[in-house]
Amino acid sequence: MAHYFERRPQVASNPGTVNLVLPDLHLRLETDRGVFSPERIDLGTRILLETVPPPPAEGDLLDLGCGYGPIALAMASRAPGARVWAVDVNERSVELCRRNAEANGLDNVRSLLADEMDPGVRFAAIWSNPPIRIGKAAMHEMLATWLGRLTPGGTAHLVVQKHLGSDSLQRWLTEQGWPATRLTSRSAYRILKVDARP
Repeated sequence: MAHYFERRPQVASNPGTVNLVLPDLHLRLETDRGVFSPERIDLGTRILLETVPPPPAEGDLLDLGCGYGPIALAMASRAPGARVWAVDVNERSVELCRRNAEANGLDNVRSLLADEMDPGVRFAAIWSNPPIRIGKAAMHEMLATWLGRLTPGGTAHLVVQKHLGSDSLQRWLTEQGWPATRLTSRSAYRILKVDARP
């Protein structure tokens, strides 16, 4: 079985397009097999984008697990003065996100593989629909790595399905020193607001 969190998806390419329509933007996005939710904007992603407060107007922002780019491009559209880093482990996703940013005229997006990211960059905000299905240990390691790079006063917003462990993740984050609160709950998804460590 092919997974969207493989570096090089083994599934054959089958390009498509989806539309991201929100009250403040309309983006046409190129998709493909072997990436996350290629046939439609994932409901969790949509709920995240409909409920998060505006991103910081400037500084470095992160879409962790960018897929073909709906979150990164929404951030870039809402904060044209900021630099948005779109990272993923999937080469196909990173390339699609780069092309989608270019096609939509969003030149403040930098799309790259997670292991290519400069470890010195710190983020004023992180938005993510994290890959829960990689397993709890890998998920915790990934979040600890990237949340540790929030600037003082920075905030992350994560969308997690209730039945995939959002409440236990919220507890774990708080126990690790990242105060996590539930911003909203809708259609079995939780939006978690996670503050930088004091």
